[in-house]
Amino acid sequence: MRKAAKLIFGLLILLMIAAAIYIFGILVPQTDAKMNPVAPHEVYPVSEAAKSLHADLFIADLHTDSLLWRRNPEKRWNRGHVDLPRLREGGVDIQIFSAVTKSPRGLNFDGNDADAPDDITKLAQVQLWPLRTWGSIYERAAYQAHRLQKIEKRSKNNLVIARKKSDLNQPNGTLITVLLTEGSHPLEGKLENIERLYDEGYRAMGLQHFFDNELGGSMHGRSQAGLTDFGRQAILEMERRSIMIDVAHSSRQTVRDVLATVKAPIFISHGGTISGCPRTANRNLPDDILRQIADRGGILGIGYFGGAICDISPKGIAKEIIHAVGLLGEDAVALGSDYDGTVETSLDTSELAAITHELLAQGMAEPQIRKVMGENARRYFANNLPN
Repeated sequence: MRKAAKLIFGLLILLMIAAAIYIFGILVPQTDAKMNPVAPHEVYPVSEAAKSLHADLFIADLHTDSLLWRRNPEKRWNRGHVDLPRLREGGVDIQIFSAVTKSPRGLNFDGNDADAPDDITKLAQVQLWPLRTWGSIYERAAYQAHRLQKIEKRSKNNLVIARKKSDLNQPNGTLITVLLTEGSHPLEGKLENIERLYDEGYRAMGLQHFFDNELGGSMHGRSQAGLTDFGRQAILEMERRSIMIDVAHSSRQTVRDVLATVKAPIFISHGGTISGCPRTANRNLPDDILRQIADRGGILGIGYFGGAICDISPKGIAKEIIHAVGLLGEDAVALGSDYDGTVETSLDTSELAAITHELLAQGMAEPQIRKVMGENARRYFANNLPN
């Protein structure tokens, strides 16, 4: 009996090892690669003038979801879109890292149910996130912040999480990061969780993601409603703490209500314009709302994915940037890739010089290129981070 028990125990151990090898060596990497692809392409042309200009630019990107994936950002990977080596190859100086914490099954731009099965729960379980994250949306945001904090603590990474204005003043070569919640459902209906997230380092908060939540209607939810009473209380508390408000996925009425409630400039971390690509009406805000955001000192980050713009090639990204500048002014447009956000892109972050090349090729002046590639985002953070 003892020999049989030992044999069974040994087989169970082998099965567990085999399952772990399959999950972490095959299933998780394949899922990551499948959901965050870079379209196959030849090396993009980058003129000598563009190379020289790009090397001298201050570059900022308003959105990546890289902390969601079981991929060490300190290493260079051949899948996904963002890691520290590729950020440095692309010349990025500021990168917003967003925390995705809930994603309804059957995700789409047209309409999602808030109570649909949640794919992030399954992802947290499969990737062996801490048990506390399996049943708590707040803890998922806290865990993703902790991942970036650990990277910050290792001096070799030369990375700083910006918590106040002075954190933007770093020596050349330092990667400045900002933490953003992709929606405010991590509040779990509690205003006190704003303070807890602030203490974890979050200085920007999206209000909604792909579903209606306690704060109000999502652009992709069922109600298309505006802010709730809780939502109004929450954004006023965010404003009081100098937490920047991202309305990238909020309903039109929610955005109008936000503009009528707070005085601080708000922003769109990843998106585009309907006038630049009419088929994005179920993803982007109308021009009149974008102009209100811009007139209040806000910025629009242009995404690199098909839901936000019509052509995801570097040429198409540059075309949308130029259109947005014509619509909103040269001070209101920035980069907002949505890298690692389960989207296909035409380039990863190491290839950003291809966008600089196309902006030059399409006639944008150098001072404008400097603004949209990073100076507008740096100014926005300098004006709106806490003292």
